[in-house]
Amino acid sequence: MGSLIIPVALVCVVGAIAGILLTIAAKIMYVPVDERITDCTDALPGANCGGCGFAGCSDYASAVVNDGAALTLCPVGGSGVAAKLGEIMGLAVGDVEGEYAIVRCQGYNDKTTKILEYKGVPSCQGVKSMYNGDGACQYGCLGMGDCVKACNFNAIGIVNGVAWVDRNNCVGCGACASACPTKIIDMVPQKNIVYVGCSSCDKGGATKKACQSGCIGCKKCEKACKFEAIKVENNHAVIDAQKCKNCGLCQKVCPTQAIIKLPRPKKTAATA
Repeated sequence: MGSLIIPVALVCVVGAIAGILLTIAAKIMYVPVDERITDCTDALPGANCGGCGFAGCSDYASAVVNDGAALTLCPVGGSGVAAKLGEIMGLAVGDVEGEYAIVRCQGYNDKTTKILEYKGVPSCQGVKSMYNGDGACQYGCLGMGDCVKACNFNAIGIVNGVAWVDRNNCVGCGACASACPTKIIDMVPQKNIVYVGCSSCDKGGATKKACQSGCIGCKKCEKACKFEAIKVENNHAVIDAQKCKNCGLCQKVCPTQAIIKLPRPKKTAATA
C-alpha cells in the first residue's frame, strides 16, 4: 500500500503544476474579443451564402469590425441588416439597392436542339468540360441544374431545359451565377426589368440557325432606344442597367424576342 502513495502523489503534483502553468499561459496569451463582432454576427441572417464575398456571416462580421468592410454587402438582409450593422458600428448607412438573378438564355427545348448526347454525371460543369456544351448554341444554358444545387433559397429551377429564376424567392446572393460554367446568369438591380435573354456572340446567321430566340445583332433595339441604354457589342445586344428606364421599346422591336421585359415586382410589406 505504501508503495502506491509516492506515484499517486507525484501524479497529483504534476497535475497541479500543469494546471497552474495552463492558467498562467491562458492569461498571458488571452486575446480580447470585440463584442461588436458577436453583435454583427447576430444581426446578419446566418445564410452563409457567400454573396457578400466572404466565406460566411461570421467572417463578414469580423471584416466589418476589423477591416472596415462595407456595411451594405449582405444581399439577403438588404437595407434592414445594413441599418443594424450601422447602428452597431455607429455609422450612417444609405439605401441598399437589391439585386436579383437573370438568365441570359432562352434556348428552350422547342427553340434549339442538342447536337450531342451526354450520359455522364448530371452536371453542367461535366457537360461543359467534356463537350464545351451539348447544344447547338455553345453559349446557352446546359440545363443540368448546377445553379439549382447552389441556391439555398429555392429561387431557381430548370424549366423546359433552361434555368428559370423565381424573383419572389431570389435574394441576390449570386450563388447561382458563380456555379454556372457558361456564365449566363447575371445579377442586376431590382429596379431593372428589361434584359437581353441571350448570351450568343456568334454572327446573326449562326445564332439564328442555332436558336430561334437568339440575339442576331441587328441593332434595331439600339436605334429604338431613346436613352442610349442598349448597344450591340460583339454581335450581341448589351443593356446598361444604369441608363435603362424600363420603357420596353427595345423589346418591342426585337425580331427574335431575345429581349425580355418582366412585369414589375409587386411590393409586399417586407419590401415596401
